Amino acid sequence: MRFLHKLYHLTTLGIILLFAFAGLAQNETITLSGQLLDKETAEPIPYASIYLKEKPIGTTTNEDGYFVFHISPELKTGTVVLSVIGYTAVFKKINAFKKDETIFLSSQITKLDEVSITATRKKQLTAKEIVRKAYKEIPNNYPITPYVLEGYVRGLQKEDNQYVEYLECAAKFFYQGYKTAREPQVELLGVRNSYLAPRHPWNEESQRKNALIDLVEDDFIRFDYGPIAPKRGWKFELDGIIPYQGGLLFKIEGIDSPFQTATVFIDTETFAFVKIELTRKAINNRSWRRRFTNGALQVYYNVVFEYQKYKGKMYLKYQKEEDHWKIFEGLESGQLLLTQYPKKELFINNIITENVDTYPFERNMDIGSSIENQAANYDIAFWKNYNIPQQTQKESAIIKELKKITE
Repeated sequence: MRFLHKLYHLTTLGIILLFAFAGLAQNETITLSGQLLDKETAEPIPYASIYLKEKPIGTTTNEDGYFVFHISPELKTGTVVLSVIGYTAVFKKINAFKKDETIFLSSQITKLDEVSITATRKKQLTAKEIVRKAYKEIPNNYPITPYVLEGYVRGLQKEDNQYVEYLECAAKFFYQGYKTAREPQVELLGVRNSYLAPRHPWNEESQRKNALIDLVEDDFIRFDYGPIAPKRGWKFELDGIIPYQGGLLFKIEGIDSPFQTATVFIDTETFAFVKIELTRKAINNRSWRRRFTNGALQVYYNVVFEYQKYKGKMYLKYQKEEDHWKIFEGLESGQLLLTQYPKKELFINNIITENVDTYPFERNMDIGSSIENQAANYDIAFWKNYNIPQQTQKESAIIKELKKITE
């Protein structure tokens, strides 16, 4: 009897553990991984969107086309969309993914004479008219009510030929809507990597300390500037019509001589700006605007804004700012001290539009202090399943080198 009683308890314990492990398995985060390649060239597709259909959750491929996408188990029956401008989107059920799967996307550019898109069905729009119409449609295409974006920020800086800074952090951004020309409030969630090597003494007095400021203060849609606003100087040309997520985009090239060029992608149905890229280049050390009394001359500036549609409105998906600065001894001096190459990127992985007033948000970022000095202790559990672009070999090498310098 004692043996049977013991066997009963062991059996009961086994059943309890079995259900416990089964429940644990059901609650585990689903992780998808793979690489996106061009079907014709087999080249990697960088910065492609990987997201759940009709959900605000997503991630982005890295520069080598690789991705890792973490999904909550309650969404396991959903469909993943893999898309990038210029390619036909792929829709794939979560349970159809294989581990480290290679997925091919087909590129496609539609010739202008194959598609007839008009505003009145009587007159073909010119490139400038398309941009102007898109500008007028901003109130219909972008949110006017408050919302929160959550994402991942990566900052990288090089002085001459030496990398001196690498920063990775997670943050939430509270926006009032596009009509409010005000910087969003920021909540820092955590820092993943932060390396700051010794830099040129010039930085002590002149360098901005907070890496997020340049990102949150720039936005063509909210601040009404750049190539999207119909101002004098800009000339536009329609370069093609390109597939994107089951629809089509106008690809428009712009130029504002002598310093500025732009590429703008506009939805052919809604006339929403989907992607805006602006590049400025100095000519013979003659810059477009930004020369400061501290001896800094901006000789190259590139900014990218890419948007995604959610519940009928366009929200920021990706932002990049990349600069080249020549630092001289003084304003009129010809003596070059150093050259700086800062680069900052923001990858949005979640959009919150409902119950924003009660959404847990803590405005805790001090714009006058570096992100590194405001970071909480590293949270392993948080970063384990946080959606960010997969680290490339190049980035790993930069971190490894900075570790040697800073240790």
